[in-house]
Amino acid sequence: MFELIEKTMLTGLGALSLSQKKAQELADELKERLNLSEEEGKKLADKMRQTAKDNQQKLESVAQEEVKKAFERLGIVTEEEFTALKKKVEVIEKKIKSLEG
Repeated sequence: MFELIEKTMLTGLGALSLSQKKAQELADELKERLNLSEEEGKKLADKMRQTAKDNQQKLESVAQEEVKKAFERLGIVTEEEFTALKKKVEVIEKKIKSLEG
């Protein structure tokens, strides 16, 4: 299950990387077709790159939230929860040993 989620996230991120490349190609093509100056073409490409980056960040957030929800549904604890439980067990073990001694 985890592998499927991981592959889905990586596929999405790969698609976004490809989208950034395509955005640059589109900006270059528009620059030529619309006779944009070098500066205008650069601004357009930068804006498209920023939009792609913003979309990538949104996708990452959504993917992380979905993974978190899937883990909760499956009953998988987080590393933080595991560490907290481990510390509690250590405290209990020390108390038991002190009572036995």
